[in-house]
Formats: sequence, structure tokens, C-alpha cells
Amino acid sequence: MRNGIRPDPNKVHPINGYDKEIYIKPTINNPNIIVGDFSYIADSDFESHVTHHYEWNGDKLIIGKFCQIAAGVEFVMNGANHQMNAVSTFPFYTLEGWDMEPPAMADLPLKGDTVIGNDVWIGQNAVILPGVHIGDGAIIGANSVVGKNVEPYTIVVGDPAKVLRKRFDDELIGLLQSFKWWDKSIDEINSLIPILTCSDLNRVRKELKARL
Repeated sequence: MRNGIRPDPNKVHPINGYDKEIYIKPTINNPNIIVGDFSYIADSDFESHVTHHYEWNGDKLIIGKFCQIAAGVEFVMNGANHQMNAVSTFPFYTLEGWDMEPPAMADLPLKGDTVIGNDVWIGQNAVILPGVHIGDGAIIGANSVVGKNVEPYTIVVGDPAKVLRKRFDDELIGLLQSFKWWDKSIDEINSLIPILTCSDLNRVRKELKARL
């Protein structure tokens, strides 16, 4: 391990002396936010980036391992949605003094859990809307607004986010999804770094096939 320091997923600040990048998992208080080891955000507080996340909706934000989340990213949860099958969308029931009971859950446009895969890079100021599923290895461009699911190892950009291209061919994507490097031990991942950071994709392909 470099400088004799072992990677620790339970350490809040992974860069010595710098508090504007944190491993997310050890900072979470909300039981409906689940984050895997070594996923980080370029900020000192993650939960402030999860908005409209109200307990009564029961929706979860689930983020895998080794995700890289830039500054200004927002995860908009289902509590942001208003009733759309009535004449008015105004949420009278949330505000003092109005005679309205909360609508039935079936009358709200709830989209379910938001699920981010492993090794996903989300660019600065991107917005992830409720119920979106983003696959392993995807890249979300800066300032993108993601309202639809994103396939693994796919780059999306824009508002609304649209597919720019796949990162790799289908064979290599399949190998990566079968290999699941993020589930290996710290020691094994450390030994895999020369492969994981290699730009010679043919070599990577051969190495993955040999190890599967």
C-alpha cells in the first residue's frame, strides 16, 4: 500500500488535510440512503445533495461502490412530485391552514427507488431525477438532467440527458459486468489497478478473459 496506508472505506476524509472530498458511506444518517464502499463526493456533506427525501414516501437512494460524484450534483427524490391527475397540482396538504388530507399514494407520480450502480462518474451540477437507474460504469456529463435509466458503461449528456455513446463494445462491457472488480478485496483491487487504468483495451480484454 502506498506510504504504508491501507484504503479505509470507513474513513470520512480520504485525502489528508483536505475536507472537501469525503467517502460518503461513513457519513450517512438516513436509513433510506444506502451507499457502497469508497464512493465519494467532492463536498463535505453528502445528504444535503439529496432533496425532497421524505420518510413517508419510503423511497430509497442506493449508490454502489467506487462512484465518483462531483460538486453540485443533486439527487431529487419522489417528494418533489406533485399530484398530476387533478385540476391543480398545488400541494395544499403540506401547508398550514388548508383543509386537505394527503392524497393517496396511488394519486402521486411516485417513481420508486433511485439506484446508481458501481464505478459511476457523475459530473458537476448534474441532476438525477426520481426513480432513475444508472448502470455500472456509466458517465453522466456535467449539468445533465437525468430523467431516464442509463445503461451500463454508457455516456449521457445534456438536458434532458441523451446517450452520447457507449464507452466500450458489448463484449468488453459484458466482461466487466461479469468480472465485477468492485466486489473484490482491497488487496486484489490494488493488484488490479494496472489493468483498471490501462488504455490498451485489447490487453484489458485478454486479462479479464484470463481471470474469469
